Amino acid sequence: MNEAPGGGTDAVHGAHGRPPTRAEKWAAFKKSPFLPALVLVFILALAAGLFAGSYTYTMANPTPHRVPTAVVGDMAAGSGRTFVTGLEKALNTSLVLTRYATDAEAREAVEEQEEFAILRTRGTGVELDVAGASGASVAQVLAETGAKVGQRTGVPVVIRDIKPLQDGDPRGLALFYISLAAVIIGFVGAIQLSVHARALDPAERIAFTVAYSLLGAFAIAAVVDWLLGALDLPFVESWLILALTMFTSGMVFTMFNTLIGRWAMLPTWGLMVLLGNPSSGGAVSWPLLPSALGHIGQWLPPGASVNAQHTAVYFQGHQHFFPFLVLAAWALVSCTVFWVYRHRHPGGRDRAPAHAAAPAGA
Repeated sequence: MNEAPGGGTDAVHGAHGRPPTRAEKWAAFKKSPFLPALVLVFILALAAGLFAGSYTYTMANPTPHRVPTAVVGDMAAGSGRTFVTGLEKALNTSLVLTRYATDAEAREAVEEQEEFAILRTRGTGVELDVAGASGASVAQVLAETGAKVGQRTGVPVVIRDIKPLQDGDPRGLALFYISLAAVIIGFVGAIQLSVHARALDPAERIAFTVAYSLLGAFAIAAVVDWLLGALDLPFVESWLILALTMFTSGMVFTMFNTLIGRWAMLPTWGLMVLLGNPSSGGAVSWPLLPSALGHIGQWLPPGASVNAQHTAVYFQGHQHFFPFLVLAAWALVSCTVFWVYRHRHPGGRDRAPAHAAAPAGA
């Protein structure tokens, strides 16, 4: 034991003996794992509420706002006008009526997904053709309401589904589920790469994102089509749509991980899951969504994926370029941001040559 001058032992240092100040406690807390853990507790609680709220808001009570409808013949008078007026009143919405000269032209508009139904007069009655493949929820609402309006107004109504869903997908949700799987596995895969393959360089990270996207998309399509038989997919086209979706989702997370680091999950989850999936039109067709969400959803990766997949499966030969443009734009922007700011990404490895060893005896 050290003795102080004069023979006594050293006094305990004051800095070690006094209790820490409030500022010192806060500084220690900020450096501990408890601060991010506490922040995550509140973030997860908020995310849970937003998740439930976003899906409930869009899907619990879908209501038509504007339903594009083809008209063949004169619906401006007589039984046709009575039925249209009664249908709009019952739906509490307006039918966006577009007149076509022939049934063939109206049917082509349905194939192009410009119209969701066809109305025509037949004698004293009305024919209502719905398209379940255009949107099962819209077709169901139109068919059920149309039958009730016909009974109430005394107008005979014949209702047909001219574009039915496949037998293995009677509610039209399978395409939403496979697109949802591609979106979620896409960014979860990127998260796992950042954790378990942190040392990947930028080009390698993009290459492995492509790899798991192609293989994962193949697995999704194979299980749904070949194993379960739920959908008869145009296999190669559906596979590549799912792969592009998965790659885009993965690169969106990688972009946010580059820009904001460990909190990248927040904007990714918000964009893809809280906003993108409910507004995609997969579970509830866009005419039944709140109007703003119906428009926004088409510009987000989940909505673009559902639209492209939907057309590939049910409207072959009428594929649109826009969904692929949306997916490609998100993927290109994400890759570009990641590449330009790759020095900020928390992964990668140092390729600088190791320092030469000092000469022996130095």
